[in-house]
Amino acid sequence: MDWQPHVTVACVVEHAGRFLLVEETCGGRVVLNQPAGHLEAGESLIEAVVRETLEETAYRVEPIGLVGIYHWRSPHDKTYLRFCFTARYMEELPGRRLDEGIFQVLWLTREELLRRREQWRSPMVLRCIDDHLAGHRHSLELLRDLRATSV
Repeated sequence: MDWQPHVTVACVVEHAGRFLLVEETCGGRVVLNQPAGHLEAGESLIEAVVRETLEETAYRVEPIGLVGIYHWRSPHDKTYLRFCFTARYMEELPGRRLDEGIFQVLWLTREELLRRREQWRSPMVLRCIDDHLAGHRHSLELLRDLRATSV
């Protein structure tokens, strides 16, 4: 059996009690998600979350911790392994074009997000925010990038 999970990264950015989210299309629906996407060949998880956040929001961020690692199987029988980071907002790049499929960038409170539950891309959206709010922060040193290491 040739099975492989989708390895993704996501970014929780909080500012003044609001969370950075994107409104995007998925499966013909408009959904809410953290800035997130797939790990690409040749990049580290940290490089991936910085790239995805910039591409989807036009915001530069600095990852400061790992909130958690999430395993989720979608109703369409796809398995996702999400590495969710918390990051500090650094700067906005006005005029930067957003990824295809991104309609808008939003800053929502947890309560506003709860009222839009039917739009969540997955249950991981709220879970990552709740874990962030609960103070889950793991050192980035937990991640070991061995790409350049020879055996």
